[in-house]
Amino acid sequence: MQASQIQPGRRALLTGKLPAHPAQPGLALPPATSAVTPFHVEVPQALLDDLRQRLALTRWPDRETGPGWSQGVPLKRMQDVARYWQQSYDWRRAEAKLNAFPQFRTEIDGLGIHFLHVRSKHENALPLILTHGWPGSVFEFLKVIGPLVDPTAHGGKAEDAFHVVVPSLPGFGFSDKPREKGWNVVRIAKAWGTLMARLGYTKWVAQGGDWGAGVTTALGHVKPQGLAGIHLNWQFVFPEKMPATLSADEQRAVDGVGRFLSGEYGYFNEQSTRPQTVGEVLSSTPVGQAAWIYEKFQAWSDNGGDVERVLTRDELLDDISLYWLTNTSASSARIYWENSPSSFSGGRLDLPVAVTVFPKEIYRAPRSWGEATYPQLIYWNEVDRGGHFAAFEQPALFAAELRAGFAKLR
Repeated sequence: MQASQIQPGRRALLTGKLPAHPAQPGLALPPATSAVTPFHVEVPQALLDDLRQRLALTRWPDRETGPGWSQGVPLKRMQDVARYWQQSYDWRRAEAKLNAFPQFRTEIDGLGIHFLHVRSKHENALPLILTHGWPGSVFEFLKVIGPLVDPTAHGGKAEDAFHVVVPSLPGFGFSDKPREKGWNVVRIAKAWGTLMARLGYTKWVAQGGDWGAGVTTALGHVKPQGLAGIHLNWQFVFPEKMPATLSADEQRAVDGVGRFLSGEYGYFNEQSTRPQTVGEVLSSTPVGQAAWIYEKFQAWSDNGGDVERVLTRDELLDDISLYWLTNTSASSARIYWENSPSSFSGGRLDLPVAVTVFPKEIYRAPRSWGEATYPQLIYWNEVDRGGHFAAFEQPALFAAELRAGFAKLR
């Protein structure tokens, strides 16, 4: 092999002369005030160049010894994704997708909150706040905004319209990173109530999955002024005492929880106990950040064995890149540390609740448990496709479910 054939990073290692790696350029967010200030995404080119350089210098582990995905993301798949990320992926396209919607920042409870706010042309549209989770982001909802805001252009009727608000959770995306502990789902829910009031909405509804379901469930307990009801695509409901004999639906739910706790819970335990360690690892290696997230999209989506059948590689990298470019691996992981499992496990909700159960959700609660927890259950439907990232995976179905779920609250 000639010296000219050796990659620069490898050549440096062989010669013993390591180049000084530049400090990661910062992404400065404009200061937020109580005003609702327009926001435009424009990541510095230096940050994108830094990403490509880090990808080029990736040190890979040895190949997995187990079959398929049994030990995590297979080495070849991750190498293919990283190569595409470095050589072909275009963040400016993702940026343009975000900037196609009105975005804002405003300060609530000492923290700058980023959000999309798209108003419908239809006069009687119902205001709706959509909350993402981890490892999701506002990118999850971009494909549903049009159908929700302009239903007449997407097979619906004018009376189906929503005004849509999509915030970034504290410590995620272009929201500020909390500098103090205490940002649990209850505090976030109170902030969302303040946000909707600040936008002038006196009657509104809320929707969420994953941590978004935790926040939306908390909204149902907090009941901020104007909240008329909620929709959940993940339901945190369990009986206080498990029946001695389980129905088929109850057994399905119990089995789903068992699979999660035995084979999927490692990331949860690590982020809920050592989020700083997670952040210190992932913030230095883009491939590590990508693998940490990519695996969850593979495991939790309804994909027939390959996540890229339901979400494109670009869509996956849009979300992954947002975490990397905003350096939010630690701050996003802290939502687990801030919330013990019991803090979002539900409990009786005394307001209208709508539910959609997607078949590849981590676990699927039976309707009987939902009726016991949601005495004002106004809608329950089990659909035939979709997983944990319902809006991202099945936007048309998700929008239709929200139209149906909230129909009684208009």
